[in-house]
Amino acid sequence: MNRLPSVPFARLAAAACMTGLLTVASAASAQTAAPADAGRLHAADQAFIADGTQAVATQRDAARIASARSTDHDVKAFAERVSNDDAKITDALRAASPRGVDVPKNDPDAAVLASINNLRGAEFDKTYIEQVALAGDQKALSAFQAEIASGRDEQLKDVAKKALPTIQQHYAMAQDLAKRKHLSASAQ
Repeated sequence: MNRLPSVPFARLAAAACMTGLLTVASAASAQTAAPADAGRLHAADQAFIADGTQAVATQRDAARIASARSTDHDVKAFAERVSNDDAKITDALRAASPRGVDVPKNDPDAAVLASINNLRGAEFDKTYIEQVALAGDQKALSAFQAEIASGRDEQLKDVAKKALPTIQQHYAMAQDLAKRKHLSASAQ
């Protein structure tokens, strides 16, 4: 009976096992790296998702409060328009966000909403127009313009480009509303 030397066979078996382990480890590493890389966004795109969704969510939620608390027909009409438009913008942002990127569904600025939540009548209307409609639309404009200028994700930039005229229109409407109510037409 021929016997093979045990030392070279042991080395060969160990080398084969190591090669197999390295192959499995590198395949596992590649699989876990792919989704993480897919979720990485340029800083401008990340800022847009955070700031843009918060600005739009704040405007939308404040508009819903305005619909319930305001006694002024013009304020209610403005709020209804903003609420409907901003719901569409939020949906478009969510749809355009790259796979694996978390887009907050409803992340309004709680301080802004708290500033109007307990007000009623003319006091509500004044605060809503000056602090929410004007100042909030300026924040939204800034976020969407920054994405158009600096964003790298083409789908997000496209959403920003398509939504910008609506946000500009909201701001112009808020300025007109402020003038008609004899308020400052610039954000506080």
